Amino acid sequence: MFVRTIEPAFYDTDALGHVNNTRLPAWFELARNDLFRLFTPDLDPRKWRLIMARMEVDYRAELQYGSEIEIHTYVSRLGNSSFTVSQEARQNDRLTNLGHTVMVHFDHQAKCAIPIEGELREALQAHLQEEPADA
Repeated sequence: MFVRTIEPAFYDTDALGHVNNTRLPAWFELARNDLFRLFTPDLDPRKWRLIMARMEVDYRAELQYGSEIEIHTYVSRLGNSSFTVSQEARQNDRLTNLGHTVMVHFDHQAKCAIPIEGELREALQAHLQEEPADA
């Protein structure tokens, strides 16, 4: 599992006084960089080997300005050429948001999915875990 800490900025809040719901997908994408580096270590877009097939975010509780947010990122499903990245936003040790993103290992020139094999598969398996009970 990868863990990133986000310190919300004042501009992340909305008129209701909590962190705006549009910030979570951006923070989840930022936190996926740790997994992206397994495919493209320097994050060079010209060497990119992934596409996103699906993204969903469950909003379970408000996030507040003034307290750090931890984003936990891990693999919850590993298929032949695709995998699901699960992400949890936690503030003050409380699960506030849960996200799932299906990523596909992809050859952009051939425009087709390619198998996840060898060292890459082993690296992803190292981050494979089930969702916690409170998810």
